[in-house]
Amino acid sequence: MPDRDLPSLHALRAFEAAARLGSMSLAARELHVTHGAISRQVRILEEALGEPLFQRQGRGIEATEAGRRLQESCQAAFGQLREGWARLRRERAGALVLGCSGSVLARWMIPRLERLRHELPSLTLHLAAQEEPASLAGVDAALLLASPPWPATWQVHDLAPERIGPVLSPRYPGAMRLAAMPAIALCDEPLLYTASRPQAWSEWARAMGLAPDALRQAQALPHLYFLLEAAAAGLGVAIAPQPLVADDLASGRLLAPWGFCDTGGRWVLATTRTGDTRVAELAAWARAELAGP
Repeated sequence: MPDRDLPSLHALRAFEAAARLGSMSLAARELHVTHGAISRQVRILEEALGEPLFQRQGRGIEATEAGRRLQESCQAAFGQLREGWARLRRERAGALVLGCSGSVLARWMIPRLERLRHELPSLTLHLAAQEEPASLAGVDAALLLASPPWPATWQVHDLAPERIGPVLSPRYPGAMRLAAMPAIALCDEPLLYTASRPQAWSEWARAMGLAPDALRQAQALPHLYFLLEAAAAGLGVAIAPQPLVADDLASGRLLAPWGFCDTGGRWVLATTRTGDTRVAELAAWARAELAGP
């Protein structure tokens, strides 16, 4: 093999498949080549490295220590290549991949998709649910509820302040009586919250001039979507961002007798794609939607 920085990509691909599948025969089947072709490519690598990459394990093969290290590098490199290639294909197709949390996706984006398509007909949007906070991994842009400072590599379009408030169902026992009382009455009620943001009630209490430790957080739900479904079922009083309950308030499915208050957080559309006019158009649309009635 000629002396160079990288061995043959054909050889690396054959090796990675054999290491992942634990079999040269299975690797040959996956890559649509012969068993001998896989063996030859692996042997090229072993000769260049000067040590074996596999050892026999029963009827199959197992990577040696050197083989395991090379396998990890191959998987990471091929993963980046696949992601980069997929991104290029999406861009060529004109699709913008937008990431957002499952709750924002289910309760805000999806109900507005038809309007988005009507108002921005030239924008092809692919949606990706993300639960990792404030991440742009694997997407072109992300619609986030977050607080600054932002990473230096991000281009951030500010959309609206985050506003949260308590909501309850008309089916909740004593809902009409409770709705007519001041906010301090919630100190005697079972409060629902998400495990991912248990501080939301404390943020609201401080903004309302109430002692956070006077509130009784009764039931944690794993996801904001489940939290609001529990509130709609009359199981307790929940706290949520205003835009995510706007449709429920309009339909009367939920009530917000005490209004909403700012948290200091922001709705933003973040990207690392400088100069992408599609992101700017989407940001303008989302800003108008969040400012709407």
